[in-house]
Amino acid sequence: MPAKFPYLRQDFLASIVVFLIAVPLCVGVAVASGVPAELGLVTGIVGGLVAGLMPGSSLQVSGPAAGLTVIVFEAVSEFGVGTLGVIVLFAGLLQLAMGYLKIGRWFRAISVSVVEGMLCGIGLVIIAGQIYAAAGLKAPETGIGKIAGLPGAFADTLGSTEALTSLAIGAGTIAVIVLWKKAPKSVQTVPGALAAVVLATVATLALDLPVATVRVEGLLGVIQPPGAEALSELAGPAIWGTIIAFALIASAESLFSAAAVDRLHDGPRTQYNKEMIAQGAGNTLCGLLGALPMTAVIVRSSANVHAGAKTKASRVLHGVWLLLFAAAMPWVLALIPISALAGILMHAGWKLIPFRQIATLWRDHKGEALILVITAVSIVAVNMFEGVLIGLALAIVKTAWEASHIKLEVIDKSAGPIQVYLSGNATFLRLPRILESLENLPQDRPVELDLSGLHHLDHACRTALESWAERHSAAGTEPVKVTEPVKYA
Repeated sequence: MPAKFPYLRQDFLASIVVFLIAVPLCVGVAVASGVPAELGLVTGIVGGLVAGLMPGSSLQVSGPAAGLTVIVFEAVSEFGVGTLGVIVLFAGLLQLAMGYLKIGRWFRAISVSVVEGMLCGIGLVIIAGQIYAAAGLKAPETGIGKIAGLPGAFADTLGSTEALTSLAIGAGTIAVIVLWKKAPKSVQTVPGALAAVVLATVATLALDLPVATVRVEGLLGVIQPPGAEALSELAGPAIWGTIIAFALIASAESLFSAAAVDRLHDGPRTQYNKEMIAQGAGNTLCGLLGALPMTAVIVRSSANVHAGAKTKASRVLHGVWLLLFAAAMPWVLALIPISALAGILMHAGWKLIPFRQIATLWRDHKGEALILVITAVSIVAVNMFEGVLIGLALAIVKTAWEASHIKLEVIDKSAGPIQVYLSGNATFLRLPRILESLENLPQDRPVELDLSGLHHLDHACRTALESWAERHSAAGTEPVKVTEPVKYA
């Protein structure tokens, strides 16, 4: 193997796994967005070949994302499929501007518990949704609907031989992936997900099983560059709100995903501003082709990491496979059972749920554990973008609460001065409690106020403490003795 590409084998095999996961996601997101299925594949190809080649994140994989389906569907309903390219084009240009203005780096300040909660919530939604796909059933649109509808889905499955067969293929795919880790090391050079799909496809063909397979038509017929009529929509203010929403939501999802992917591997960290530029370049091209908007997708990205990818070659190659099979050999994709691909996605979703981290956080940091759980539940109940915003808001509130925590201890030994110790963070949020305690001290006794344990003393607290010390010194027998904090801001 050439020294220039030391990880080519690992990246090659990982790219096939990501490709197999990308196919149903690209098609499913497009259909849910109200556009031809092939436009989702076009976006996946651009995500691999364009964003994949650019600097930013080495292992993150981009393509059409479920988080944008609602807003894309609404945009298509209001402006039409022909105008979608204009919206995506200008959203991409806006992302490029934000990247060059170095706005992306601010996404590094994301709480770990929010990132873990995001992974957990997405994992739960994926598992619930793909159970329907594995059984050949239509999944409800919302996360809550998917979970609430599972009992009915299982009942429907038990009454249908075809559904049971399809579900068995999905369950068998998961079993192969899990058991593959126990195979000899020489066999494990082939990723378990790839082996599982091959075995499922062979079994389906050999036994002539009645299960649905992937269906893809040609790509060239659906590509529609924006025309003069679509560009004229830019004269109206309504479309600009949609463009800004596309740019902000796509950027946030991509950079939230980058923070999560960085926690899954030990390789190079994401360069957030460059990743924003890569996403903008990809969306600009998607817009010119009239395709769906793209974001980084945590499902594909985590599968890429778990499949053993080492460099960006894996994500570029996944784009090559999408282009090759979707454009030149769609008949090959038609051999793959959809339930086998659903099995891969369910296993990927399970891997996203941070069981060990939840247990550790609950034992050591219950507040962080609650933020993780609430973020996950919010993503299931609403969507990824709003769920993460809820988690970030809770993290900010928790930080503000901890930043204002203060301990006040009064030691009165009858003889001698009263000793008052303040430790922690003295901010205006705790000022009423501090002053109430100090003003209840006897006026005719000397006081020693020790502030050396404070990590932070804001201006409001310092001014109030100085004012109280002056008043107490005027009323008492001796001036208040104050021990200053080592540092304060």
